Amino acid sequence: MSSVISTKEIKKEYVMGAETIRALKSISIEINRGEYVAFMGPSGSGKSTLMNIIGCLDTPTAGQYVLNGHDVSDLTENELAEIRNKEIGFVFQTFNLLPRASALENVSLPLVYAGFGKQDREEKALATLEGVGLGDRAYHKPNELSGGQRQRVAIARALVNDPSIILADEPTGNLDSKTSYSIMDLFAELHNSGNTIIMVTHEEDIAEYAHRIIRLRDGLIESDEVNKNIRTVEPVA
Repeated sequence: MSSVISTKEIKKEYVMGAETIRALKSISIEINRGEYVAFMGPSGSGKSTLMNIIGCLDTPTAGQYVLNGHDVSDLTENELAEIRNKEIGFVFQTFNLLPRASALENVSLPLVYAGFGKQDREEKALATLEGVGLGDRAYHKPNELSGGQRQRVAIARALVNDPSIILADEPTGNLDSKTSYSIMDLFAELHNSGNTIIMVTHEEDIAEYAHRIIRLRDGLIESDEVNKNIRTVEPVA
């Protein structure tokens, strides 16, 4: 199985006045293509910093990060942006949808930056929306959709460029339990289809849907274990 993410002793430090904050002290991980991994940890553990580096939103102070065969440790902002658009699909807790744009327009946005023509963008975006069960909501705006539907639009937007990894940051954080189960069911389907999923969560019950759980504490990996009791989606009454 090929590695899609490889970090070697990455560190991240922030200077705040006279104080240096060591957010990541030494993180070495390997994540293979097709894995479903959850990052967990309390506030201040470093999981958000690690997510930002893996998502090419930030660069490490030291160490090496190789994403899908490309060393991205020392890239410029523009180079990172290009890598992000090609390699990573983001799903955020707050959906981050354009309020005045339709679901189809929101999903097709990454394809604009990738250089697709209008017809190709719309066809690909519509097919992706259909894949997450929202083909009939393509021309609805976010305020005409439920929270779960908005998150499905965000997931479709993350998928539309066929990224190497889907990076989900607290994907059920703004959803009720019933809707959360529906979204986790969709992530399970995406994983079964061969997608690599990395999820950041502070909720134990949500992390249990992942097949591997990496726990961080004080900028270090506390544990990295295969989940032997993968939680299945609870049936909706």
